[in-house]
Amino acid sequence: MLKTATAIFLGLATSFTFFLLSPTPKSTFHSLYTSTSLSDNTSIAHHLYTLTRRPHVAGSQANAEAAAYVLSVFTSVNVKSHIASYEVSLTYPAHRSLSLTRPPPEPPTTFSLRQEIYDGDPYADVSDQIQPTFHAYAKSGTVSAPVAYVNYGRVEDYVTLKEMGVNVSGTVVLAKYGEIYRGHIVKNAYEAGAIGALVYTDRKDYGGGGGDTRWFPDDKWMPPSGVQVGTVYNGLGDPTTPGWASTGDCERLSEEEVQKGGDVPLIPSLPISAADGETILRSIGGHVANEDWQGSKDAPTYRVGPGPGIVNLRYTGKQIIGTIQNVIGVIEGAEEPDRFVILGNHRDAWTFGAADPNSGTAALLQIAERLGKMQKEGWKPRRTIVLCNWDAEEYGLLGSTEWVEENREMLASRAVAYLNVDCAVAGPGFYASATPQLDELLKRATQEVRDPDNPSQSLYDSWVGSSNSPLIGRLGDGGSDFAAFVQHVGIPATAMFFGGGYPVYHSMYDDFIWMQKFGDPMFHRHVAVASVWGLVALWLADEEFLPYNYLSYARELQTYTKDLKVEISDKNISLTPLFKSIEELQKAAATVINQRKAIEERKGWPSIWNKDHLKVRELNDRLMMAERAFTDQDGLSQRSWYKHLVCFS
Repeated sequence: MLKTATAIFLGLATSFTFFLLSPTPKSTFHSLYTSTSLSDNTSIAHHLYTLTRRPHVAGSQANAEAAAYVLSVFTSVNVKSHIASYEVSLTYPAHRSLSLTRPPPEPPTTFSLRQEIYDGDPYADVSDQIQPTFHAYAKSGTVSAPVAYVNYGRVEDYVTLKEMGVNVSGTVVLAKYGEIYRGHIVKNAYEAGAIGALVYTDRKDYGGGGGDTRWFPDDKWMPPSGVQVGTVYNGLGDPTTPGWASTGDCERLSEEEVQKGGDVPLIPSLPISAADGETILRSIGGHVANEDWQGSKDAPTYRVGPGPGIVNLRYTGKQIIGTIQNVIGVIEGAEEPDRFVILGNHRDAWTFGAADPNSGTAALLQIAERLGKMQKEGWKPRRTIVLCNWDAEEYGLLGSTEWVEENREMLASRAVAYLNVDCAVAGPGFYASATPQLDELLKRATQEVRDPDNPSQSLYDSWVGSSNSPLIGRLGDGGSDFAAFVQHVGIPATAMFFGGGYPVYHSMYDDFIWMQKFGDPMFHRHVAVASVWGLVALWLADEEFLPYNYLSYARELQTYTKDLKVEISDKNISLTPLFKSIEELQKAAATVINQRKAIEERKGWPSIWNKDHLKVRELNDRLMMAERAFTDQDGLSQRSWYKHLVCFS
């Protein structure tokens, strides 16, 4: 009896000592992460100001200096960091010209193709460092032809023109930005027979509707001379190294082989301003365009042409193999260092990039600072956290894609999730997208963060009450740096931001002043993004069981399959096998939940000495690898780089 009592006493004493000496619970650190003692809008504003003092397009010295700044912040807060460099194909404008010839007596017009500096512009002294307005990877060439107006340049717009009896073959088309990616605008123009393309920012969409509307710096709207630049490349990663990393003296495709690949444009194009677009529109005759193709209330009547105005477009690009620099920071996991939770944002910008992308870079730097302070308090993540600051995203997701291609095997076996923030803040309203197993985690994180525009409620409350439908979007085949992780490797991912689209996107007016006056005057939205983004990362890195919910995934697949069933109802195709497979996924997801509960129920006092770590690890690995099961090593038909068989959009 005495021996038994002694054994019990020793067991209790040992257990009590264990709890006295046990480290601070992870949940305590997670609460600390979102506390006002760590979140700091002043530091975020400082980071954004520093990053956006100069234009920093990919491949430039200014962007290399921005990389050095990110590296210095990481290392200053005890995040082990390094530069991962790649040699990639980049293009810049060597020569551009655009003129318009109209029937007499109208004189010809030569366009300056310049964005105007406003009175008091604090960045006027560095404006000459901005690249002239251009489309990256645009085809060099000179064309002269009647101009035709094609609305947004969508396939359905060309169908409408055909129904009107308008033939755009042999013309230069004029299209508005807004509904589809600019690379698709140029590709659609080529496929319709056009020999050149001009893409402009219509005042109705970007200028506040015209009339007496004010524009930046007096209001948020794009000035009439503002131009949205960007890439017209339809692929991902370096065009000369599709599927392999652009390292050192690697093998590269020739220019002819790249063109045959179908992802670079085959006609010259230029982006132009609203003012220049309206001048050209005034030269177009023919049928009056449909009402929904018309512009702002004081714009000229839009007609579709072709002609009689003739545009003379000349573009010569300069292609180089240039160095890009990804900054990679690592906080090694204490218990599972071979499991990676990856956060990413890109750094390069077409001009100053205050919203796109450096609002996200500033948030990433604050996450690093918060995690650094937590490390000083004794926190160590269970799994490794990797902070990535990508380069050359604007050209076609080059930095992230090359890194993923170089580290494909490692990521396929070790990556838990990829959490992307591109443009973190461009105004009010929270938006998020994810692969479905992370839906509940996003909702949970927003419940822990106050709405920066209404602190009386959580961000989740305002998000649910918004007009976003669906609440959580899906990650399609591209758009930002999540693409290679999701579509090429099959890694669960999220993306989030405040504000949706914004008028000065990709123009020289996307600067710190615009953000300070209109995007986020108090920088509280930046802090909120850093809080949600970081919390999702912490839970994925620290929780013993990976917080995935594959029941959400199964429900999403069921919804898509039901929609597909309606769409193909007139065809003799049975979806029964697909529905059965989804049911099996649902059962497997429920089984995993029950297995987790069973492991947790076995815990308690005795489990201090007898935790079943192998079972936890095995269950987590099944969860982690489930997304990979939706990939095929041969890829999609005629799109072999895309391995994921479920493309949510």
